[in-house]
Amino acid sequence: MHNPVEVLKDYIRFASVSTDPAYAEGMAGAREYASRLLTELGFTVEVVETELHPILLADRIGSPDWPHVVIYGHYDVQPADPFALWTDEPFEPTERDGRLYGRGAADNKGPTIVHMAALSRVLKANPDLPLNITYVIEGEEEIGSPSMPKFFDQYAERLSQADFMLVSDTGSPNTEQIVITTALRGLVDFEIKVRGPKGDLHSGIHGGAVYNPLQALMEICASLHNTDGSVNVPGFYDDVVPVFDWEREELKRYPETVESYRKMLDVPAFYPANGLGPLEAVRFGPTLEFNGIGGGYQGEGSKTVIPSEAFAKITCRLVANQDPVKLQAQLIATIQERCPEGVRVSFRDGGIAEAYYVVPPERPNTPAQQSPALARAFKAADAAIANQFGKPPIYLREGGSIPVIADFKKRAGLDALMIGLFTPVDNLHAPDESFSLWLMDNAIRAFEQIIKDIAVQ
Repeated sequence: MHNPVEVLKDYIRFASVSTDPAYAEGMAGAREYASRLLTELGFTVEVVETELHPILLADRIGSPDWPHVVIYGHYDVQPADPFALWTDEPFEPTERDGRLYGRGAADNKGPTIVHMAALSRVLKANPDLPLNITYVIEGEEEIGSPSMPKFFDQYAERLSQADFMLVSDTGSPNTEQIVITTALRGLVDFEIKVRGPKGDLHSGIHGGAVYNPLQALMEICASLHNTDGSVNVPGFYDDVVPVFDWEREELKRYPETVESYRKMLDVPAFYPANGLGPLEAVRFGPTLEFNGIGGGYQGEGSKTVIPSEAFAKITCRLVANQDPVKLQAQLIATIQERCPEGVRVSFRDGGIAEAYYVVPPERPNTPAQQSPALARAFKAADAAIANQFGKPPIYLREGGSIPVIADFKKRAGLDALMIGLFTPVDNLHAPDESFSLWLMDNAIRAFEQIIKDIAVQ
C-alpha cells in the first residue's frame, strides 16, 4: 500500500450508507474495495451473505501455535444529510489544513486503512510473520448490527479460536493523546405511550374531568429520578461494578477539566449523580435519559385540547455487570406501577445491548486467567503509542456503546484491545467529518510496531 491517504480517499468515494436502500451501489462498492485490499494483503476473503449487507470474513492463518487476532471494522457510514452544511461534497474527499474531509473518514474507514497500511508494511518486510489474523468487516454497524447475531450463530466457534480482538472504533481526546478504551456502556432503549380518551378533547368542556395524558406522562417521567439526579427505579444500581482507584488515577491524566468541559457544552452547571464528578459520570455510572417527548398540539399559536395520548422516548446507558434484560423488566414494572388509574400505558421495545469491560494487565482487578496474548498486546500498544505519540496512552472507560463488542465477548469469548483513533473535532455523524492526517501517519507507525510485537518472537 504505497499511499494510504489515496487509498482512503478511494474508499470514502463509495457512498456506503447502510440505512438507505438508495445507496446500495455505494455499499457494494465499499465492500468490494475492502475485499480487494484484503486479497492484496494475502487474505482469503469470504463474503458472508445476510438479509441486508454482507459481512467480510477474511483469514491469514499459519501455524495453530501462532497468536491469533481478530481485527474488527465496518464499511458502512452514517447518512451525510444535511448536505448543505458540508463545505465540500461528502463523498468526494478533500484535504484541508492537514485533515481529510469526507463521510466515513474517521468512522470507520480511516482507522480501517490505518490497520491495513500498517499490516502491509509489516508483511512486506516479513512475509512469513508468525501471526494469525482474521478480519471481520461488517456493513451494518451504523444501524445496530442486526445481522451479527446470525453471523455469530454460524461463525462463533471459528472465531473463538482467536486470542483477542483489535478495534479502532473508539475515541481519543486529541491527536496527541491516545486513549485505550477499557469499557463501553450497554443500552436499554424503549418508548412509553400514555393513552387517555379515545380522541383529543375540548379542554373547556372536558377539562377537570379526565386525567390529561400529558400530565400523567410528565408525572411518570419525573418520578424516574430523585432530586439528586440518581435514577429512582428499584434495583437499578444493585449490580454496578465499583470504580477502582487506578481508573480514577488514569482519568486525572485526561486533558480536560470540569470547567473546560462545561464551557465546551455551554451549560450553566453540571448535574451528576451518586457523588461522581462530571468527567466520571459519563464513564463510570449508569444513566436514564429522556431522548424525546411529545403529545398534543405542536404548531404555531395555541389549540385548547386535552390530547388523547403522549409519548416519551427513553434510553438507559448501563455499566459493566448490569443485565439489560433484567433492568428493562424493572423499568417497565416501575412505570406500570406509577401509571395513574385514569390513563393506560404501553411500551415499544427499542432493543438492548450489554455493557463491555476489559482490564489491562497488572491491575488489581486483572482477571487471573487473562489471555497471555491479550496481555502482551496491551503492553505492545502501550509501548508503541508512547514511542510514536510521545505520551503513554490513557486507559479509560467510554460512555458510548458498541453492542457488537460485547457480543464478540459473549458469543466467541474474545476480549478487545480498543485503540481510539478519532477525536472530538472529527465531527463524527455530522457535516464536515474529517480525519487528521498527522494522527493517521503516526497511528500507522504505531500499529506497525504493535503488529510486530504481538507476533511470535
